Amino acid sequence: MTDPARRAHGQGQSDNLPAADRELLDGLDRETLYRFLNLQIRNIWRVDGLYFLGIEKRRGTEEATAVDAECWRYMGRSEAKELQALLGPRSGPAGALWLLRHTSWSLSHELKSHGLTPEGAAWFNVDACRTQLIRQDKGLGAHPCRLVREGYLQAFLAECDPELELVVESCPPDRTRDDLWCRWLIRRRT
Repeated sequence: MTDPARRAHGQGQSDNLPAADRELLDGLDRETLYRFLNLQIRNIWRVDGLYFLGIEKRRGTEEATAVDAECWRYMGRSEAKELQALLGPRSGPAGALWLLRHTSWSLSHELKSHGLTPEGAAWFNVDACRTQLIRQDKGLGAHPCRLVREGYLQAFLAECDPELELVVESCPPDRTRDDLWCRWLIRRRT
């Protein structure tokens, strides 16, 4: 692999929390621990948004989106591998949806919905997207996130179960529904 950013490394690979950090977190009650976890997820997304805005300001939306898409494709594969190692492998649309619901992307969305169709496909909606709403508040146009999220989800699904495919039903700039920001369908390849 010639891209140094993609080269495997041995730093930060331990799943073990140092004893002092474990003791620190053990002192939190369960509700506070949930709030702490949510705060850390929001912080990750805050950094993601800030670097995107920085690239967008310097190089434009197209360049920022291209960099973002590359990062999130890598994240999709990585997150699927790590979740399967932690939670156990899952297959099929229902299994992939279950794993997807454990991702930082899914957990970061307060207003989301998901389920299974009678045909056995899985669907995941972002009903209200924090990123899009923040951009609206800042007077910015909608984030054209389809390229980013589609690449992430395709990489995630390929790692979970190569027999699955992703169908984009709504996602900016191809938002087709006013009642939600994006809708993704996960089904077996036909």
